[in-house]
Amino acid sequence: MLKTRFSPSASTATPDYSANQRQIAQLMTQLNQIVLDKPEAVKLALSGILAGGHLLLQDLPGMGKTTLAQGLAQLLGLSFSRVQFTNDMLPADILGMSIFDQSKQRFEFRPGPIFTQLLLADEINRSSPKTQSALLEAMEERQVTQDGQSYALAAPFFVIATQNPLQQAGVYPLPESQLDRFLLCISLGYPSPAAERALLQGQDRRQLLKGLDAVLDTEAVLLAQQGVQHIYVADVVLDYLQRLVAKTRASQEYHGLSPRGVLSLQRAAQAYAYVSGHSEMTPEDIQAVFAAVTDHRLGQRFIPAHVSGAKAPLTIAQRILAEVPVIA
Repeated sequence: MLKTRFSPSASTATPDYSANQRQIAQLMTQLNQIVLDKPEAVKLALSGILAGGHLLLQDLPGMGKTTLAQGLAQLLGLSFSRVQFTNDMLPADILGMSIFDQSKQRFEFRPGPIFTQLLLADEINRSSPKTQSALLEAMEERQVTQDGQSYALAAPFFVIATQNPLQQAGVYPLPESQLDRFLLCISLGYPSPAAERALLQGQDRRQLLKGLDAVLDTEAVLLAQQGVQHIYVADVVLDYLQRLVAKTRASQEYHGLSPRGVLSLQRAAQAYAYVSGHSEMTPEDIQAVFAAVTDHRLGQRFIPAHVSGAKAPLTIAQRILAEVPVIA
């Protein structure tokens, strides 16, 4: 383990992030009481948010994807909108539209549900590609353009999307450009028998969500994003990261990580270190986020556990991690 320290390039006026990191630890504790037996998924999801990225949750229906998203929104203390995507939805249903105001004799823009801080796009792949693409500008530029006018979105702004397996009826696969906008893509999977028993004997998760109080607020989330940027990254750790990236680009089976994907990998690993209470990124942080950052970018197709079987083959990311040494 490398010695923990803040980036030497940070000024002497750098805030003390330890109190913020304690708040984040408290948030994870509360969220783990709602989403049982999934501490690593919770940690990855929160890391993606604090890295300033968007999150894609893919799994079978009923696995707790929406519960995780709603729990994050409530505990982060951000304004929240939920949109249930369907095959007849239009882009205007998300972005908003211009409506003619007869009293003023002019068109006025009526903002859609995307004008929030955290948007839950539930079952995003049940909508048509045209509607899916309505999110591209918002996710990348943090703005919406309608009728030649651009409208800035709130800061911070995040999209948490859920999607069902492609094997199910009535779904449209997300295009590569859309997938690349998601910093992390994670799956929850089935609960353990003990966690399932707790679900059966415990209170309804929706009722528990109503009792959650915000742990962070907008200012604290922005402070955490600033803290993530101050996580120190040693040259030897960057060497390891670049070897992993080079391995993705050496294959003939898939396209390697783009520069945006590389930056996403570093930012996600820094956020994972921050959420862990550290101030320096280590190879373990890269390994923790590598699959969630890269598999969906490298064309890894999601197959539910009950279909792939107990001895599922390694994902692309897992194979790369196994082949690339930490120290060259």
